[in-house]
Amino acid sequence: MAKNKKADSVNLVQRPIRKWAPLFILPTFAAFAIGFVWPFIQGIYLSFCNFNIPTDAKWVGLQNYAKVFKDAGFLNAFWNTAGFAVVSIILINVVAFFIAYALTQKMRGANLYRTVFFMPNLIGGVVLGYIWSMIFDGILKNYSTYLTAEPTYGFWGLVILVAWQQIGYMMIIYIAGLQAVPEDMLEAARIDGATGAQTLFRVIIPNVMPSITTCTFLTLTNSFKMFDQNMALTGGLPSVMENGAKINTTELLALNIYSTYNINKNYHGVAQAKAVIFFILVAVLAIAQQSATRSKEVQQ
Repeated sequence: MAKNKKADSVNLVQRPIRKWAPLFILPTFAAFAIGFVWPFIQGIYLSFCNFNIPTDAKWVGLQNYAKVFKDAGFLNAFWNTAGFAVVSIILINVVAFFIAYALTQKMRGANLYRTVFFMPNLIGGVVLGYIWSMIFDGILKNYSTYLTAEPTYGFWGLVILVAWQQIGYMMIIYIAGLQAVPEDMLEAARIDGATGAQTLFRVIIPNVMPSITTCTFLTLTNSFKMFDQNMALTGGLPSVMENGAKINTTELLALNIYSTYNINKNYHGVAQAKAVIFFILVAVLAIAQQSATRSKEVQQ
């Protein structure tokens, strides 16, 4: 009898929700379809066309994709982005984790330090790019050179900029994960005589794997989607000539796609093809990373 009353009360609450749910869902779904799904489908179609504007698109088949894989600039941008992503993921996550670990050790002024470390994330990428370009050029001026004189300077300048911007954000996620580690497990480790390193690697890190999954995903996708910082800091410079083609040595994939689109109208379809390949690449890497790190969570 009690179960029937409980079921009736649940149905009484759920009935108006089911009735009015479409009223709230449909506008959001319509906006999503208009703002994302349709442009995405149209973008895939345009990658097989030559066009100036979408309404004058002419089908050319796989020609645009053939040009992409013959584009030395695109291949250079891919390897730049891959190297940048690897370095950024390791640097940002390792530093952010240990800062978070230090700030959860009951130290004085921890909340102030958290705020200070998080603040760079609030500054826009273009502003950061111009600020750091002035900083780097001011430092390198003492050595009679400048940021865009050597590809190495530009690459590590981007790494430093992005690390400075994103470490604080990842730190907050790691702090949340560290605070969720069961206290009884830490107490059991202390009673069993575990050292600080043993507790960190065998108790804390396994329990923080969900945060590691999230932060690795964010740093991976952010590294591959990097655009505004790259444009403002180096603009892809310095440029070199290779087999008669101009290559921007510090250009990442997103900036390469933008630059290709702005060459002239005959390259709009090629830029769109690059964008489709870019989407597939980021999606595959993100799914692979999620599967790899979440499998670790299951094993814990």
